[in-house]
Amino acid sequence: MSTEAASEPGMVLAQFQAADGDNTGPPLSLPANVTAEQLSFLINKFLENQEPRPYSFYVDGKEVVRSILADIIEGEKRSSEERLTIVYQPQAFFKVRAVTRCSSSLTGHTEAVLSVSFSPDGSQLASGSGDTTVRIWDLATETPRFTCKGHKNWVLSIAWAPNGKVLASGSMDNTVRLWDPSTGTALGGPLSGHRKWITSLAWEPLHINPKANRLASSSKDGTVRVWDVTLRRCLFTLSGHTAAVTCVKWGGDGRIYSSSQDKTIRIWNGDGTLHKTLSGHAHWVNTLALSTDYALRTGAYDHTAQEPADCDDAQRKAQERYAAATGKGTERLVSGSDDFTMHLWDPATSTKPIARMTGHQKVVNHVSFSPDGRLIASASFDNSVKLWDGKTGQFLASLRGHVAAVYQVCWSADSRMLLSASKDSTLKIWDLRTKKLRLELPGHQDEVFAVDWSPGGDRVASGGKDRVLKLWKH
Repeated sequence: MSTEAASEPGMVLAQFQAADGDNTGPPLSLPANVTAEQLSFLINKFLENQEPRPYSFYVDGKEVVRSILADIIEGEKRSSEERLTIVYQPQAFFKVRAVTRCSSSLTGHTEAVLSVSFSPDGSQLASGSGDTTVRIWDLATETPRFTCKGHKNWVLSIAWAPNGKVLASGSMDNTVRLWDPSTGTALGGPLSGHRKWITSLAWEPLHINPKANRLASSSKDGTVRVWDVTLRRCLFTLSGHTAAVTCVKWGGDGRIYSSSQDKTIRIWNGDGTLHKTLSGHAHWVNTLALSTDYALRTGAYDHTAQEPADCDDAQRKAQERYAAATGKGTERLVSGSDDFTMHLWDPATSTKPIARMTGHQKVVNHVSFSPDGRLIASASFDNSVKLWDGKTGQFLASLRGHVAAVYQVCWSADSRMLLSASKDSTLKIWDLRTKKLRLELPGHQDEVFAVDWSPGGDRVASGGKDRVLKLWKH
């Protein structure tokens, strides 16, 4: 290489590659100082997109933010003859704005708020509390709408049916109750059968069952029960765990995943038979997340929250959104444990984890996949949030700023921001591009236990020990 060429930015040989490993277009000779915007222009041309799409670009796992020269080549001994593989990944068309202010502090609960959840279309909000009630809030006026009474003990978890027509709640009184969110009335009596309290709830995905009438509940009694909510009876009980079941997920392929304090994760077929057991953790498994969680949760609704025409249309839309979430790959699972580690699994292909993710210094309390499935966030009692690659499990960054245990994390619908809730009474918003703190949201008087970002991205709800439900907007 001549000294002249060395002083100039020079050229690099580059090959575009899709996230699934397929090459796109021929190898190109590009100026080393080519920017992310210019790469976007090129890839849109190659893919013949009618409407230009936003993309992010990675070389050896490092994102091109400014240019290939500034982000990849400088500081690394790379020769100009070496061919670079530029992996491109589509980003969401729409952009979610960071919430910046508290628009309402809603009082009414007389004990700690333990769970908050927006409906699949983002039009309704529910909260469950230690005061034994479930409350449904009016988002248009930001006022209380209904108080659902019936449980005899703390309400630990709530879950919306994927069509938004029913709200389920699980309590320390060992029962599951169903509510009509349009009237706030109970749909029949409690679903009884568990011998200990309910730890988690999961509905059957809409694209598998458009009637949305099957619900799974996990319990400290070591079982998972699957209910027909229309007939109000238990269809079958999944027993096999030898200790409390901590979390249940209903996957998009129809299988049910359950994690337990017996250190295992069990995968069950839709008819209640055991499919396989995943073992590897050295202590309790606390939390599970699927790479398709966001698509399964929102069912037929995208960020515009357009109402499907009918049941068939809803099922078709939900199927399309699930297919988009898996792409050419399979549904991945991540588990977080008291052994301070997480495991990333591809349950469809193997009972061995893809990766064992280490780095946290204390219990991993909550894990969550980004809506596009590309990243995993983990919250731990070591005061940190960590980011991991959603396909390989590779460690990406530690997000530090909280001064006490982090209880929960949730993503913006466009996967560009992450929100964390902590024992230190604050919420924090992290920018995924810079991996830095973007905003701090103080306001709660005590520990923040639960947080949710609406599917449309326009607001956030948080609740905690101070018994107040706060709504945040831009």
